[in-house]
Amino acid sequence: MKDVRYSTAAKKDLKRYRNDPHKMQSLYETLAMIARDIPLPARYRPHMLKGRYTGCMECHVESDFLLIWVDEEKNTIEVVRVGSHSELF
Repeated sequence: MKDVRYSTAAKKDLKRYRNDPHKMQSLYETLAMIARDIPLPARYRPHMLKGRYTGCMECHVESDFLLIWVDEEKNTIEVVRVGSHSELF
């Protein structure tokens, strides 16, 4: 299992959602799948990003709740940002 690290921006993003247990549970379930190298189901729509987030992956935890992460080389995943489309882009 890979280690999960959070960027400073991701920590700030998570503070906005800490009072929404449904979204937090969905996020942690998604992160657990990524950390265990379990392929994400198609409903998450995982894809690579371009532009400011080049080199990052994105998936839809819920319809408008996104997770942006980088799968680093040494058993580490860095969560870059968490939030809605309008918050992140």
